[in-house]
Amino acid sequence: MANLADLKIAEPGGSSDGRRRRGEDNRARIVAAMLEIVQSGEVAPSAEQVAVRADVGLRTVFRHFSDMDSLYREMSEAIEAEVQSVADQPFRAPDWRGRVVELVGRRGAAFEKIGPFRKAADAFRHRSRFLGDDASRLSQRLRKILERVVDGAVDGHTLEALDLLLSFEAWSRLREEQGLSVEQTQGVLEAAARRLIA
Repeated sequence: MANLADLKIAEPGGSSDGRRRRGEDNRARIVAAMLEIVQSGEVAPSAEQVAVRADVGLRTVFRHFSDMDSLYREMSEAIEAEVQSVADQPFRAPDWRGRVVELVGRRGAAFEKIGPFRKAADAFRHRSRFLGDDASRLSQRLRKILERVVDGAVDGHTLEALDLLLSFEAWSRLREEQGLSVEQTQGVLEAAARRLIA
């Protein structure tokens, strides 16, 4: 299972310009530091924390990212890559009902990985138009996946209920507020989905 902090780190390009290569390396280290800090549970890391973790100067952080919102944009790309990896997996179930139930487990695995990043994004959403739009984009992306799976087989009310049931918010509520384990949360949501589409 890939670590999200690894998603944005790449070997510097083949440029012979040493300064450019150092700049690319610093940028990758800054992004990795941001992802690591958030993944460890720090909801709102400061630029200073990022600089210390990346082992670069504070000016270097702001040279690569004019504000912390730019770092969250990079974090968002890591979240998007995780969601895409889940979406790209072929379904095992032969019919749409089985695929809806499969979505619960798939999304749960993704939500467990992106949970700390989503909480950090939510903490800053009021200060960042990008993060507000980003949350909407993620919801729309998940909705389109669900719509493809059901392919018109359910009525509008059932689709809306499934969209809510398979959302990050529903998963997070069961895990955080209700204190259920991953297995319990998946079981509850699968049972609810089966009843909805029976």
